[in-house]
Amino acid sequence: MEKTDILSLSLEELEQLLIAAGEKKFRAKQIFQWLHVKRVMNFDKMTDISVQLRQHLKENFCINGLFMQKRLESAIDNTVKYLYRLSDGNFVETVLMDYNYGKSICVSTQVGCKMGCNFCASAIAGFVRSLEPSEILMQIYETERDAGTRVSGVVLMGIGEPLDNFDNVLKFLSLLSDKNGNNLSLRHVALSTCGIVPRIYKLADMKLQLTLSVSLHSPYNDKRSEIMPVNRTYNIDELMKACRYYIDKTGRRITFEYAVIDNVNSSDKDADRLAALLRGMNCHVNLIPVNRVKERNYKTARSGVADFAKRLGQRGINATVRRTLGSDIEAACGQLRRDAGSKGGTDN
Repeated sequence: MEKTDILSLSLEELEQLLIAAGEKKFRAKQIFQWLHVKRVMNFDKMTDISVQLRQHLKENFCINGLFMQKRLESAIDNTVKYLYRLSDGNFVETVLMDYNYGKSICVSTQVGCKMGCNFCASAIAGFVRSLEPSEILMQIYETERDAGTRVSGVVLMGIGEPLDNFDNVLKFLSLLSDKNGNNLSLRHVALSTCGIVPRIYKLADMKLQLTLSVSLHSPYNDKRSEIMPVNRTYNIDELMKACRYYIDKTGRRITFEYAVIDNVNSSDKDADRLAALLRGMNCHVNLIPVNRVKERNYKTARSGVADFAKRLGQRGINATVRRTLGSDIEAACGQLRRDAGSKGGTDN
């Protein structure tokens, strides 16, 4: 009999299953807190429930853990990158980042990515599957356990497209913010998407109060379609309409991610067009020096990013240059998983 992934269950779902098994409803809350507050990985450690109930849990449920395959710590800025092995042998990456306001964690939502953005290493090793809610959540729990600290912010900006794993990501967010468990406000969560328009509308209607980050990377449809294939399905006009809807529905500012790539999207004309596209929106532009990926020839001159930001600012667009973290440990998503896969998962 296949066991139920207990870490992916909401408190209400756990209550229903325990009541059906003849247990009292309050037992579910005890178990939920053992899992999400005390973070135990063994049912036998749940000492305030009966031996019989613990045995029932062992027979019917599993705790879906991760296994640390590799840990790289930056000598520059305290960034730590983790390669986690899943129970089926696949790999995901997680990055712990140190900011003045506290620790922030970047988690993956899929094994690989379908989106095929040309400048990103995540898609190079191919898409395998979406992650379960527990597998996203455990990236936080295991990283906090290793670091000996709690994170103050979460970004869904690792491997995968979160809105392509919509239901599991929503379940993860519900578990993450449950007041009986981890209890992290979704105002401290940022979700990054390449622009799956129908899911942006659905997310807006839910009014979750998280920060939406949209990968834009070009203000021109032909160029954006070339570097981001999703634009062939949902073009810039459709995307901007959905973004405005999100802002109106939630009252939240949107962040537009823009990887500045030399001779691709970094000209004065690109800056002028981008400023015209975003003028009047409650938004912020996060300019990113493109990460070097050995399979791609893309590069960024740091001075070019600063000039691009200055030109946007002169046209009334709030833009900043993202601080590059973990450059000495390949902190860009996808690089460790790609290398692990090419070596048959034998990294140590």
